[in-house]
Amino acid sequence: MNRKGDDEHQIQKFSAANQGHSPARQFRRPFWLTASSYYVLTAAAAIAFFFLVWGVFHEGDEETPLVAAGISASLVLGSAVLLREIFLRKARNRFLLIERNLERNAQQIPPRSARDANKLSVEKNAAIVKDIQQKSEAARLLGKMSAGHLEVFEICNQYLSLTEKQMETVGVGSPRIAGLRRGREIVSELHRHHLLAWAEIETRALTQKAKNYVTISEKLNTAQEALTVLNSALQFYPNETRLIESETVLNDFIASIKVSHWIEQAERAAFKGNSKRAVSLYRDALFFLDREQVKAEERDTIAEKINSEIESLRKLSAKKEIKKESAKKLKND
Repeated sequence: MNRKGDDEHQIQKFSAANQGHSPARQFRRPFWLTASSYYVLTAAAAIAFFFLVWGVFHEGDEETPLVAAGISASLVLGSAVLLREIFLRKARNRFLLIERNLERNAQQIPPRSARDANKLSVEKNAAIVKDIQQKSEAARLLGKMSAGHLEVFEICNQYLSLTEKQMETVGVGSPRIAGLRRGREIVSELHRHHLLAWAEIETRALTQKAKNYVTISEKLNTAQEALTVLNSALQFYPNETRLIESETVLNDFIASIKVSHWIEQAERAAFKGNSKRAVSLYRDALFFLDREQVKAEERDTIAEKINSEIESLRKLSAKKEIKKESAKKLKND
């Protein structure tokens, strides 16, 4: 769809008035009998002509009136076939070709109503902005329902896209310029407000949902959904402090989930008495802790705890080895 078509579609979507197009001009098809009807009429005419000629020659005491009548009827029938298949068909095809060309040319010329529909008038612009403001108020009343904020944001986004194209084509000194600029200022602020509100509500709900899950996969998948929401908002406002801070917190949360998973596995191995595997898992946790985006203070605290557990496991393993050696010596003695 071309740009004018996009503009018209969006204006019609915002406006309450119907902007219907004029129907295309209809051309009359040339009269054309089907083959069966044509040849039935031709046969009837040939038979009538046969009896007419036969009657004329019979009254004149002609010796072979049937032969003359048959030849005459055959000539009528043959002429009718040639007339339809050569002359009339060529004329009809030529007419249809001209008709198609006229239709194609007519379709390429947009009707006046369609050309006018591409133009966002001062009145239409004011009505659209007012409608967006009313929807914004309704979304604010709904408060914590993210769907309402998302709907208003999408409407604002459509309006800003539409008016950007309109500003490119508006004439210098047009009274529409001031209205479009003012409308863009109002809607831009609503665009930002509702996008941030939607992102905040969605990420908070998804983060809480992730905390309530038990399995590591469910936690990570849900936290990743929240991060996707923030990334969508950052595409529009990459320098927004609130979004950047939320992204940092969420990345820390995702990192803590991954590290906690390895620590939990290590604690289980230690509980089962498998000190070597527990130490290996703790080292994996340190590796992921170093790779993931975790605040320096938290990273140091977690690393210190992990190293302390590793040292405890090593001491425990050393004690076990000493006991084994002692038991072995006693057995040998």
